[in-house]
Amino acid sequence: MRIDSHQHFWQYDPAEHVWMNDQMGSLKQDYLPTDLAPLLGKNNFDGTVVVQARQCLEETKWLLDLAGEFDFIQGVVGWLDLRTEELEQQLDRFANHSKLKGVRHVVHDEPDDRFMLRSDFRRGIGWLKDFGLTYDLLLFPKHLPVARQLVEQFPDQPFVVDHISKPLIAKGQLSPWREDIAQLAQFPNVYCKLSGMVTETDWNDWQPADFEPYLDTVCEAFGPERLMIGSDWPVCTLAGDYSSVMGIVVNYVERLSPAAQQGVLGGNCARFYGLANTQ
Repeated sequence: MRIDSHQHFWQYDPAEHVWMNDQMGSLKQDYLPTDLAPLLGKNNFDGTVVVQARQCLEETKWLLDLAGEFDFIQGVVGWLDLRTEELEQQLDRFANHSKLKGVRHVVHDEPDDRFMLRSDFRRGIGWLKDFGLTYDLLLFPKHLPVARQLVEQFPDQPFVVDHISKPLIAKGQLSPWREDIAQLAQFPNVYCKLSGMVTETDWNDWQPADFEPYLDTVCEAFGPERLMIGSDWPVCTLAGDYSSVMGIVVNYVERLSPAAQQGVLGGNCARFYGLANTQ
C-alpha cells in the first residue's frame, strides 16, 4: 500500500493558526478529509498519517475523532504537553486509541534553539516508548546538532525528521545541513520524511531537479529503508498541487529497486508508525 506520511487538517481560526502569514492566504480556509480523499484516489495513495497543526489537547482529540470517521487516516501524530508533570495522565487518556501513533512539538518555533534539551522536555520524551509512541522532529537545519544530542540519549525511542529539516533549497545551499543530517542519520532509530521541500524553494519557479541534491543526500545518509514520502498537504499547495508535489519523490525513487520503492512509498511509514491493515 502507498501511504502519505505527513498531511494536515484544520478548521481555520486566525486566533489558533497564527503561523499562517500574509503570504499564506490560500491556507486560511478549512481543509478536511473530504478535500483530501479524491486527491489520494487520483494519485493511487491508500492512506495517510495526519499530523498536528495546533499545540493543544483539543487538536489531538479532534484528529483522533476524524481518524475514527475516515478509514484512510491510518495514523495520527498529535500533540501532548511533554513538559507537564501531568503527562502520564495525558498519555493514559489518549495512548490507548489505536490510531494515535506519535507526538510532535513545533520545536522550530521555540525561541530557545536548545529547547529539546530542556530537562522537562527530555523527561517527556522518556515517557513515549512505554506507550508505544514515536516522535516527529520538526526542525530547521540549525537544530540538527541539538537533535543529535537528544537522540543520543534515547537510543530506543523511534524518531522521524519532518521535511528533511527544511534545508535552504531556495539558495541551493547544502552545507552545513548535509553534514549535520548525515550525523543524525547515524542513529538507526531515526527516520526521515521526504516532505515539505517545495515550500523551501521559490513557490512559483521550481523544477524537480532542484531537489535532487537534497534527496541524494538523505537517501545516502538514511538509506531507502528509513525514508518515507509525505505531501505536507495542504501547506504544499502554496507551491504546487498534490500530484506535482508527490511526483517529485515518486519519480525520484524510480531509480531504486522495486522493494526500496515500495518501502519509501508506504512500507517504511507503516513499519515506523506501526500502522494496521497495510500489508
